[in-house]
Amino acid sequence: MTDSRPHPGSLFVVAAPSGAGKTSLVRALLADAPLMQLSVSFTTRAPRPGEVEGHDYFFVDQAGFEQRRAAGEFLEWAEVHGNLYATSRTWIEGRIDVGVDIVLEIDWQGATQVQRLFPDAIGIFIVPPSVGVLRERLTQRGQDSAEIIEQRVAAAQAELRQAHRFQYVIINQDFASALGDLRMIVQTARLRFAKQQARHPATFAALGITKRKQV
Repeated sequence: MTDSRPHPGSLFVVAAPSGAGKTSLVRALLADAPLMQLSVSFTTRAPRPGEVEGHDYFFVDQAGFEQRRAAGEFLEWAEVHGNLYATSRTWIEGRIDVGVDIVLEIDWQGATQVQRLFPDAIGIFIVPPSVGVLRERLTQRGQDSAEIIEQRVAAAQAELRQAHRFQYVIINQDFASALGDLRMIVQTARLRFAKQQARHPATFAALGITKRKQV
């Protein structure tokens, strides 16, 4: 029997170097996952073409960002490529408490901070099949100069060395395959003992299943 009351959701922390395909994969995941929501971050960088305020990011100036940070509003914050990014802790906690799974797109530094505060968060790192493919993808975007692209490639190579910090690593060589891997991780996380016990308390009680006490 499934408990109809809200039970805590999960927090999925997804990180990747620029150009690895993180945003496209997360958007595809959310397109057919109504019980999941994307956490919208604050940033001081300028909007890119097509980005929408409140949907892709909350765009603020540096003074506004620092005011929010000083007030303790942010779960984590980091500087990436000269711009500041942060996540609202209050919003995430509120959504998880009512049973919503949250996907947090973030850099590896922020992911490390989040995982310290949310030990049950699921860390997922997405990588390209090669540095050459990464450079090609960044070039195809048509958004940055050759100099900026090389800076991003150099930064990506440093970021890739942080993959060991995450529980799961997805190699995004084929988009459909990588998306399948991402969906599988989400489903696996929902089958964890604590989540299943919260979702099916009557079944667990009837079967005499309880959490083993730690010794």
